[in-house]
Amino acid sequence: MTDAASPQAPTRQRSFFDQFELDTRLLGMIGAFAILALTFHFVTEGRFLTPRNVFNLTIQTVSVALMATGMVFVIVLRHIDLSVGSLLATCSAMMAMTQTVVTPEWLGLGLNHPATAPIAIAVGILTGAVIGAFHGWLVGYLGIPAFIVTLGGLLVWRNVAWYLTRGQTIGPLDENFQLFGGINGTLGETWSWVVGGLAVAAALWALWNSRRNKVRHDFPVKPLWAEAVIAAVIAVAILGFVWLLNSYEIPQARLERMFEDRGEAMPEGFTQGYGLPISVVLLILVAIVMTVVAQRTRLGRYIFAAGGNPEAAQLAGIDTRMLTVKVFAIMGVLCAISAVVASSRLTFHSNDIGTLDELRVIAAAVIGGTALSGGIGTIYGAILGALIMQSLQSGMAMVGVDAPLQNIVVGAVLVLAVLIDIIYRRRTGDRT
Repeated sequence: MTDAASPQAPTRQRSFFDQFELDTRLLGMIGAFAILALTFHFVTEGRFLTPRNVFNLTIQTVSVALMATGMVFVIVLRHIDLSVGSLLATCSAMMAMTQTVVTPEWLGLGLNHPATAPIAIAVGILTGAVIGAFHGWLVGYLGIPAFIVTLGGLLVWRNVAWYLTRGQTIGPLDENFQLFGGINGTLGETWSWVVGGLAVAAALWALWNSRRNKVRHDFPVKPLWAEAVIAAVIAVAILGFVWLLNSYEIPQARLERMFEDRGEAMPEGFTQGYGLPISVVLLILVAIVMTVVAQRTRLGRYIFAAGGNPEAAQLAGIDTRMLTVKVFAIMGVLCAISAVVASSRLTFHSNDIGTLDELRVIAAAVIGGTALSGGIGTIYGAILGALIMQSLQSGMAMVGVDAPLQNIVVGAVLVLAVLIDIIYRRRTGDRT
């Protein structure tokens, strides 16, 4: 026993950064993205971080990022889905045929009818959910490896899409449907500031609510000054992003046509920014929903528990077979939503839509920190991984790198990301 009079062991003084209690892996990803963006901005002589390029970068990222949020659940559950690009194509073909054949010829609604877009989107989501659930049933109940099931799906659904459209490009699509395509659908400057303000308020409330819950349960909390710094950084990041997108002005010729369509004359010297794309708002909403599912629901807890230790999950009474069906059905729904964004951005359905998206989606999830061994992954990490992937490809394209070399670099980055993840987890395990 120790002597009562002996001095107590000194407590370790926490460093400045330790008091923020931040995820070092997340900081590393943000730092890597910042270095990547600044490097391309310098190499392209200041063209990479312009409002126009940032706007294009965000709308190009959305489609892959949407599917990457679902791929997190699939990989966490120790499966893989190689069919997401082909499933996106099938959902896109179904929605395109609904808009150009079903609603005008069968229902007599016509293109640009208010009901056309909702009907088409519902058909696409139902298609994605059914096909995804079917994949999950084959994996969960019949015991076929997910790699084989989805590899078959990659071949099957790409060609099903081809037969649905007879190999033709289908378009133009409904104008209301095209609102999800990025530049064809934005909130404008005023509503973008409103959404930005609401996002800041929601983030601050989340920080305050998290601190209150920790205090209530006697958990350690960060110093108030650290909380204030984090809140300020989040607010500046959100409002700065909105300001950057609002700074991308609509061309004068397009503004004049917009005023002419309304029967008005455009005031002299009038300018207007695009603001937040509706597709980006859709991604934010999906990210919030998926994060809540992952962290606050029984389904999310079951997914991570089964992925971390399948045998223990089964012994605990978790129906892992039905869980697999649900996860693949969610993946199918997200493929359909991604198909809405991808096809509306093009304003038509094409046969090559979604080609190689399965590789980009898996790469985004893995670069974002999702462990291929299962049990570990975050939604925000997958979205950040998708943004890094798209930034890398867009930056190389602006520099003039050939497409084959772009793919070589992306493949090398994927392998390097997995290696860094393995080293990071080994060192973390050693310390624990």
